[in-house]
Amino acid sequence: MTTKTGAHPPQDDLNQTQNTSHDVPLETDGDEVNGQDAFDMARELLGEDTSPEDMGALLIAKLQAAQAEIEALKDASLRAMAETENIRRRSEREKQEARLYAIDKFARDLLPVADNLGRALSTAPEAFKGDAAFDGFTTGIDMTQRELMTVFERHGLVRVGAKGDKFDPSVHQAVAQIPADIPAGEVADVFQAGYVLAGRTLRAAMVAVSSGQPAEALTETKPSPE
Repeated sequence: MTTKTGAHPPQDDLNQTQNTSHDVPLETDGDEVNGQDAFDMARELLGEDTSPEDMGALLIAKLQAAQAEIEALKDASLRAMAETENIRRRSEREKQEARLYAIDKFARDLLPVADNLGRALSTAPEAFKGDAAFDGFTTGIDMTQRELMTVFERHGLVRVGAKGDKFDPSVHQAVAQIPADIPAGEVADVFQAGYVLAGRTLRAAMVAVSSGQPAEALTETKPSPE
């Protein structure tokens, strides 16, 4: 009769124990391999002659240099994008100005025509007014001038310079300063009309600027003491 003390374990239990022992991974060996790979990569990056003691400081310096280069590239990229946007806006503005001022030279050539029509009306002899033929002639000139002004305005060309306007050096050219019954600094007389094309002065108006009321006029209006 066989006792329990001398009994051999079943063969199936031995096989299971052996299989289980082979399935357990050797984590220690894996960690050593990863560490060795990192060490080799560091030596490849820093140079074969780099000592292990210096690797940490050198890697930090390399990292800082890489970060600085990334920041510099990022800044250069942002500047390039901003410059591209500025070029696009400048191009759009130039295209718009080209459309607005395309008639610049043509409009300048037409200004003397408008001036002559105005002179023809302002110098019409008083003696002939009332004559049907003469009045019809001047009416035709007046209608032509009005139509020309309408066409000018349709294309952004606006007439400037009128008596009583506040003097503006951007659209007025003062050729004289005279006493007048209007406040000082206002246009007292217009010798030649000016024109503005789409907000830009094409020709400044030639005007006389009021210096205020004459001294004798002020004396007359000043109440006398009782």
